Amino acid sequence: MKCKASAAAVSWAILALSSVPAFAQEATPEHQISYNASITSDYRYRGLSQTRLNGALQGGVDYTHSPTGLYVGTWLSTIKWTKDLGGDGSIEWDLYGGKRGNISENLTYDVGGLYYYYPSNDLNPSANTFELYARLGFGPAYVKYSHSTTNLFGTANSKRSGYLDLGADIDIGDKMLLNLHAGRQEVNNNGAYSYTDYKAGITKDFGVASVSMAWVKATTKAYLSPEGKDLGRSMVVLSLSKTF
Repeated sequence: MKCKASAAAVSWAILALSSVPAFAQEATPEHQISYNASITSDYRYRGLSQTRLNGALQGGVDYTHSPTGLYVGTWLSTIKWTKDLGGDGSIEWDLYGGKRGNISENLTYDVGGLYYYYPSNDLNPSANTFELYARLGFGPAYVKYSHSTTNLFGTANSKRSGYLDLGADIDIGDKMLLNLHAGRQEVNNNGAYSYTDYKAGITKDFGVASVSMAWVKATTKAYLSPEGKDLGRSMVVLSLSKTF
């Protein structure tokens, strides 16, 4: 329903707002800490299963300094792929930090670095990987590029590999998001391991937790489990997560 306000009414509204004490306005905390935990039917990263098409437990913590946009965080997940390659270890431990903010009203940025640490992976080259990343957001859409400064996840002679990530998280109402993604992993000097991956799904926020269902696929047959399972095959993944 549309309506018009008189000049007097507008004047009274401005006067009333100007008389509200500053402390009554809710301000963003200078220091923000959040925690997250999730369980998923298959940990897919860049389209590839990290858990041999089985479930995973995950969780992390993030700190943000609101005035500057600087942040640091850590995140862990159970995995199986390092053992599949003849190594050891069952944990992925991510450490990351960067800076995010607004370039304009509808344009955001996020730049930083991420270290993927796999304790006791015993692979040669090591599975441990460091990437620099840059992300631009346009409303619900985004484009992100990640560039490895080390060998990529245990692949020999693969420094300076890159991953291009395009996607959008679109509000479709009733506390639901439509999640769309397409990515391209280029593995430097190892073209046979390069591929494209896709995801389409829906996330529903129930308040106490969020539930997501997504179709995921990677266009490669180069990544197989010891039993010969295609780790990039088309599959629907279910996840339950909570941020607090």
